Amino acid sequence: MRTPEDHLADLRQLVPPRPVITIPLIGASGHRLAGEVRAREDSPRFDNSQMDGYALSATQLARTPASFPVGPTIAAGQDPDLSYPVGLTEAIAPIMTGAKVPAETAGIVPVERCSPQEFAAEGELVEVPVIPVGQFIRRAASDISAGTPLLPAGHLLGPLDIGLLASQSLKEVEVHPRTRVLICSGGAEIGSQGVASIPDSNGPMLQALCEAAGIEVAHRILTDDDPGKLGRELKEAIAQHEPDAVITSGGISHGKFEVIRQVLEIQPGAWFGHVAQQPGGPQGFALFEGVPVICLPGNPISTLVSFRLFVAPLLGEAPEPLSARLSVDTPGLAEGRTQLRRGTHRVVDTQLEATPLSGAGSHLLARAAGANCLIRIPGGAQLRAGDPVTIYPF
Repeated sequence: MRTPEDHLADLRQLVPPRPVITIPLIGASGHRLAGEVRAREDSPRFDNSQMDGYALSATQLARTPASFPVGPTIAAGQDPDLSYPVGLTEAIAPIMTGAKVPAETAGIVPVERCSPQEFAAEGELVEVPVIPVGQFIRRAASDISAGTPLLPAGHLLGPLDIGLLASQSLKEVEVHPRTRVLICSGGAEIGSQGVASIPDSNGPMLQALCEAAGIEVAHRILTDDDPGKLGRELKEAIAQHEPDAVITSGGISHGKFEVIRQVLEIQPGAWFGHVAQQPGGPQGFALFEGVPVICLPGNPISTLVSFRLFVAPLLGEAPEPLSARLSVDTPGLAEGRTQLRRGTHRVVDTQLEATPLSGAGSHLLARAAGANCLIRIPGGAQLRAGDPVTIYPF
């Protein structure tokens, strides 16, 4: 029987690489970089003042404490060479935060440490205390140098990243677009009005899971038990919405009304079978109308687990697996069958600790409500509190 890793590898072969698009930097947050981005320029680009104060040369610093005449003011964005073409001589330069320092500046003294404690007029005398060489000067390239890698390929852009790239004068960025999917869930018993009907929980859950993973939901279909109707509806929805992939839930096992399997297993290259895991053993995939279809089992927790393991990391975004220690003794299933327990994780004494929730059944949706991770329990294991485990954060 195939492992979860085997199944994910096959799905990667089914789903083509995401295309590359160029979009404005404003609005790029939440997209994944298509390639590495390197610094175009030094940052800072020039030596600048960290404080509102006075710029002093090395000669002036050596004379402190002393009084000096005040020269022309240098504002942020102003070229100091216009006011001090040969650098600082006798006068000290009033300079604002972020302004480029004049040539040969050796230190900045904050205005509030001088006497008077506010900026004096040009030509007036200001008493300056002793300060160390280099004080409050932000040196060019002290943050990054031109050519330095800024962000790696595949990096998920956030607000801080947008600021970083904007500081390099970037207006556009190459990214992978969000994957557009069609969700297909249901069965004749789902959403009907009969006494044996079941509310549709998987459809809304899958939509929310997609949104959390950065996957765009183009449309949702609710199936019944008619394979002919399902085939027609799938074909029409694909033609209308042009999804990058289809995600189905349910209808892939061995019952009489497994419509998803009936429609898709006849497609060339389709596969339906079992993965050595619990929950979420039944799995499948196919190409339909040229679009990859990822088929998940229908029990709610099986759908949740399968989405986290196979869909989120393939079509969207998912946190990397982490190593944690178990908080309680936890036995595994039979040898060769991985169990994925819903659980919680938290930091205890600087270590990440994972605690399984009660109930392992794939229908126990209410008991999973507080989970923030999956805890992987190897088949045949008899794990004790404190043993290491792999967790998959939600």
